[in-house]
Amino acid sequence: MWPFSRKRHQTLADSGIFRGFTDWHSHILPGVDDGVQTMEEALQILKKYEELEIKEVWLTPHIMEDIPNTTAHLKERFNELQAAYQGSVTLNLASENMLDNLFEERLEKNDLLPIGKNKDHLLVETSYFNPPMGLYDILQHIQSKGYYPILAHPERYTYMGKGDYRKLKAMGIKFQLNIPSLAGIYGKEAQKKAEWLTEQNLYDLKGMDLHKIGLLDHLICS
Repeated sequence: MWPFSRKRHQTLADSGIFRGFTDWHSHILPGVDDGVQTMEEALQILKKYEELEIKEVWLTPHIMEDIPNTTAHLKERFNELQAAYQGSVTLNLASENMLDNLFEERLEKNDLLPIGKNKDHLLVETSYFNPPMGLYDILQHIQSKGYYPILAHPERYTYMGKGDYRKLKAMGIKFQLNIPSLAGIYGKEAQKKAEWLTEQNLYDLKGMDLHKIGLLDHLICS
């Protein structure tokens, strides 16, 4: 369990918990979605990551019908960030894919930004309140294309219960924890689910899902 119940005056920054950490989910790539908007803020966040001794970060901007980022545009912005950043954190580009009609079109075209060393995983999400029609069929379709689905922040889906999580794991779906969930940032229900999923050892990856520098400051300094 991440040390959110800490001694008085000890912060996550003090704990060293992020030393050597890989952040598998972030919205630091500037100006492409509802996350960081400026290069200046992106560089400030990466500087803080250096101070925390974070080793590596995956930049996972949204791709969805409402934010139809193209692969070419995201690669261009990523190259600009790489050119501007001269620090020690390793930067990688992938995407967070909403399971909607646009995703299914791009899956058929293999027009995707996969995640992981072998580029054979896809970070996916759904609405927080309702699953897409045929959720399990979509996930199996992803697997039939040779990809391993990683479900982003499963603890935040209000429609999912313990039985849903166990069924997904039985299908071979990987889970990615949003670390702020354990700190109660998204509310008590998400926190309880995150604690249960952690206790059951159901998470495979961890990420900050950082959209703004303020969340990082609140998380590590509170």
